[in-house]
Amino acid sequence: MTLTAPERPQTEGKLLYKVEEAIDILGLGRTTVFELLRSGRLRSVQVGRSRRIPTAALREYVERLEREAAGVKAR
Repeated sequence: MTLTAPERPQTEGKLLYKVEEAIDILGLGRTTVFELLRSGRLRSVQVGRSRRIPTAALREYVERLEREAAGVKAR
């Protein structure tokens, strides 16, 4: 008889990203991302003294860009 460790639920990747990671993911400059955060166009959360960007916020931002681009093309 062999004992196995109980299975742990696994998430599909990270839920929160450091700002530097979001910069790499989005392919944008540091100044641009900090301006997006400051203006509220990219949501973030405070975790202790650190700022983190939820995965959902990254997706929402990109989806908004796609909608805006589609709106411009439709004209």
